[in-house]
Amino acid sequence: MSEDTALVVGLGNPGPKYEKTRHNIGFMVAEVLAGRVGGSFGAHKRSNSDIVQARLDGRQVIIAKPRTYMNLSGGPVAGLAKFFSVDPANIVVIHDELDLDFGTIRLKLGGGENGHNGLRSTSSSLGTKDYLRVRMGIGRPPGRQDPADFVLKPFSTTERKELDVFCEEGADAVELLLRLGLEGAQNRIH
Repeated sequence: MSEDTALVVGLGNPGPKYEKTRHNIGFMVAEVLAGRVGGSFGAHKRSNSDIVQARLDGRQVIIAKPRTYMNLSGGPVAGLAKFFSVDPANIVVIHDELDLDFGTIRLKLGGGENGHNGLRSTSSSLGTKDYLRVRMGIGRPPGRQDPADFVLKPFSTTERKELDVFCEEGADAVELLLRLGLEGAQNRIH
């Protein structure tokens, strides 16, 4: 990646009701990153987001959590990109991924949204699907449970024991992506 400013956005839903749910793993990873740079989130009213401005490996980075619900998160992402003049190629979106087992992390550029409303909103608002993604595996729902219901449930007891490490690994993946670019980071993670 270039040395331009990077926008790192964790997707999730605001409020305590959703705080520990699978859909909020993007927020959790963003919080780990903010902790690593010693920052605390503050309101960025023009984009309806909470942000931390920092330097990671000498590069200016905006770490963000939209204040909207997941299905409207594209507006804040596009607002931040415009405000800070960040091209889509320098946007990293961290999100939950049903199609990956819990604990699996995959990086990619662009592609489909696989029914993920946060990604759909982001692609629509940015006018492109060509932004970087850190896909945090949460696994498929058991039995016939509706995926929309599953993502809004807390992690299982077993998953919670590994969640802190998983979020740290997600933050590591973001840092590798910013430092090495997509191919270099994929070679280390995949």
